[in-house]
Amino acid sequence: MKIKGKTALVLGAAKGIGKALGLTLAEAGAKVVLTYFDWPEASDAMRREFSEKGYEHLALKVDLRSPLEVEELFRRIEEQFGGLDILINNIERGGMPVVHGPYTPEQWDLEMETTLKAKWYVCNHALPLLKQTGDGVIITLSSIAAIVGRSGPAALIFNDGYAAANRAVSSFIETWARQGAPEVRVNELMLGFFETRHAQKTRGWPLLSEKQQQDILDQTLLERTGKIDDIIKAVLFMICDAPFMTGSTLRLDGGYALGHSNIPPMPGGVL
Repeated sequence: MKIKGKTALVLGAAKGIGKALGLTLAEAGAKVVLTYFDWPEASDAMRREFSEKGYEHLALKVDLRSPLEVEELFRRIEEQFGGLDILINNIERGGMPVVHGPYTPEQWDLEMETTLKAKWYVCNHALPLLKQTGDGVIITLSSIAAIVGRSGPAALIFNDGYAAANRAVSSFIETWARQGAPEVRVNELMLGFFETRHAQKTRGWPLLSEKQQQDILDQTLLERTGKIDDIIKAVLFMICDAPFMTGSTLRLDGGYALGHSNIPPMPGGVL
């Protein structure tokens, strides 16, 4: 797919990964729709930046947990741009045990409604528009919490509900890929520890001791956390250079899920 001239919807675009992806698509010539909900100062700065750069865009405050607000979002997209080509499904809410402590009913509901239900509402409204283009793309960002759960060095960052919700997202990907085929490719980008997501520049990371931070790095084969640029490169690959990939999960975690386990030399054997 060529990005220039396409219309892209980027969720969670106020800051961090969502904002960076919105800027990348706009710089490549896409018309971008950007949603935000909280983080008022970051949202104001995002809107100013897109306006000052002259990018064709529509920035909307939307509570994606509300079916009515999601329906209105897609009405606005169709009214202003006539359709949709790309969806970056970057919406979640994960409670870090090191920040939030034990679950409360409110935290549990917030995580499930945002990480799981909001993604479902958006995709089910997006698919009909994307199918009309004949060459649509959905990329849903998720977390390796789906694989590792609340265990090992990640246990202070990933909690039970967040891990379960992300495992369910992988199931959604397969369903959406079947629903979208052959006009829409639907894939999952499963993230490990990244700046602004699970690691540096989050509330939880500085609450970890230096040893706890190092334990996470030691568990990661590439011995570092990810950068937003790593995500941008993966997303551009999935949009532009993977026309035969759908219903798949691309894990971008520096090898955290594999873990740092020494492999002994091959023994001589007895034969």
